[in-house]
Amino acid sequence: MAKYIGCHVSIAKGYLAAARQALHIGARAFQYFPKNPRQLSVKHYDQQDARACADYCQQHKLKSIAHAPYPLNLAAPDVTKRRMIIKSVLNDLDIAQHCGSIGVVVHFGWFKGDDPLEGYRLIIETLNTILDQWEGDAMLLLENQAGQKGKMGMTLEELVRIRSLTDFPHKIGFCFDTCHAFASGLLTSHNWHDLLKQGEALGYFEHLYAVHFNDSVYPVQSYRDRHANIGQGKIGLSTIQAILETPLLEDVPFILETPKGPDGTHRREIRRVKSLSEN
Repeated sequence: MAKYIGCHVSIAKGYLAAARQALHIGARAFQYFPKNPRQLSVKHYDQQDARACADYCQQHKLKSIAHAPYPLNLAAPDVTKRRMIIKSVLNDLDIAQHCGSIGVVVHFGWFKGDDPLEGYRLIIETLNTILDQWEGDAMLLLENQAGQKGKMGMTLEELVRIRSLTDFPHKIGFCFDTCHAFASGLLTSHNWHDLLKQGEALGYFEHLYAVHFNDSVYPVQSYRDRHANIGQGKIGLSTIQAILETPLLEDVPFILETPKGPDGTHRREIRRVKSLSEN
């Protein structure tokens, strides 16, 4: 049964405040944006606040992950933008390290050119450039994609292969998004156990450090990324429960990125997901 269930929380009042809010609403794990999620930038942050967050999480046995800004694209061909991406991710990793987080979630990347192999080459090159400069413990967590911006990063084979082709595979892990997997057709309402076997054979799950636990508004293989509350989308409760009951994922943080409840938090949904995992 999944033990570390939580949600995305705001850092508007600081990193320590985010951790306190997570615990207050009943979470045992949380995700946060280290800085403005709408732009690529370098944030000069309060390291004392970040360290206090790390101490608080250790004291209360909370797990946390950070999430990189939305404009980040590891396959970006523009040299200037790639420089911004590299600086931004290094900044995110540094913040995550000081906050005591497992790592930083980064979308796989998308490429609009004629040759998809060039997109994969750019992803590997960008990852190598970032991780060559990173010496901390916080990991870079590659997230599977829904196919909304292009048909890349939707399979476990791609994720595992890209990791193995970098110069620093030991600094890279994975984040599995259930809605993205359903939207891409990787996950269906009936194939979780087969997908689990496939992932084990590929060595995917031994490097999985986070789950984005979201239901899907749209049907399987829609290539549309829109999250629904757990049990209120198209994935199906039997599959949702099967994922929660997976022994391999017992210690992996399950992060809700779903619509908030009437009180403006995920308190009620966290309670519901915990009840599902206990049945």
